[in-house]
Amino acid sequence: MPDIQSYITYVVDLAVKYAPKLATALVVLFVGLWIVRVIAKGFVKATNKTEMDKSLQKFLSSLLNMGLKAMLIISVIQMVGIETTSFVAVLGAAGLAVGLALQGSLANFAGGVLILIFKPFKVGEYIEGAGVSGTVDAIEVLATTLKTPDNKVIFVPNGALAGSTIVNYSREATRRVDFTFGIGYNDDLQKARQVLMRLIEKDTRILKDPAPFVAVGNLGDSTVDFTVRVWVNAPDYWAVYFDMTERVKETFDAEGISIPYPQMDVHQFKGE
Repeated sequence: MPDIQSYITYVVDLAVKYAPKLATALVVLFVGLWIVRVIAKGFVKATNKTEMDKSLQKFLSSLLNMGLKAMLIISVIQMVGIETTSFVAVLGAAGLAVGLALQGSLANFAGGVLILIFKPFKVGEYIEGAGVSGTVDAIEVLATTLKTPDNKVIFVPNGALAGSTIVNYSREATRRVDFTFGIGYNDDLQKARQVLMRLIEKDTRILKDPAPFVAVGNLGDSTVDFTVRVWVNAPDYWAVYFDMTERVKETFDAEGISIPYPQMDVHQFKGE
């Protein structure tokens, strides 16, 4: 019984000694987390009034949030009574081990820094990279968030994205729309060319400079293929593509110009 009594006394003494510190530390932790959120929101509001790039804004906001939380946790540990010098030494050793285990995360962080420095894309642009494509929604510390046209959200590691070939569809103000339209070998080439040029001239979204290009590009197995290239403002790309495809089909039908489907002529010879 004396041993049990001494243990109870020891636990009570520890509780009396550390309970106020622990309670204070918990209060500081909750209040500190609230202050960190306020600072992070304040940073975003302050940078919104400047000309800072949205990509850099979100990256720095995420980095600030993580840094302040790390400082808060170290302060709370010190308030409880744990020596921060020994804790930092242990944390450093653990950080080395974790860093070796999480080399991919460090590569993602470095990739995020490279993306912000060289700016191959920014928030709001439509890109293709690392095997996926979508509109850039956010560039954060470790990953970039893309939104697809059908409203899917893709999280792409910055390391993989920075190390891949990136195609930016939104950087330039204009884009070229390429078409291939096939007509039959018995159809009038010049008439088909005139129909295509007329449709191009009627569409006010198609730019005059650079000039549209219409030429015979291929003699296929069953079609003579016209290569058509026109330039449009980037936002009009898909609208012109779909509208032009539909109008060409309707106009070719009205003008008696055929659009052949693949076919094969079979000749049978009687044996002697």
